[in-house]
Amino acid sequence: MAVLEHVNVTVSDPKATAVWLGAVFDWKVRWEGDAMSGGYTAHVGDETSYVALYTPNQDMNKPQHSYTTRAGLNHVGVLVDDIEATEKRVAAAGFTPHNHADYEPGKRFYFDDHDGVEWEVISYD
Repeated sequence: MAVLEHVNVTVSDPKATAVWLGAVFDWKVRWEGDAMSGGYTAHVGDETSYVALYTPNQDMNKPQHSYTTRAGLNHVGVLVDDIEATEKRVAAAGFTPHNHADYEPGKRFYFDDHDGVEWEVISYD
């Protein structure tokens, strides 16, 4: 069996992103430190999986629309136990939930963070 262990996303400020990910999803910083090419990385998640938040030591271009960019990251899906409570934490973190849906087998909504990364929150009731 194969299990997804992590995904690596380039962000403007790994430390700030780690803070709101912790507040919204109750994740912890597993590791942080210097990264390739003089950049910085923070690994945020639980004991089995995480999101690696990377920033290079250089100016970054404006984000492109992921759904029309080859190899673009379209969204990150996070499974939660209590979708309503998570949505309140998303809003408290300053993000706007959108595209709500009840579908078989559960519920979902999306939000975009300050770096333009789209997050999908899912709950299977």
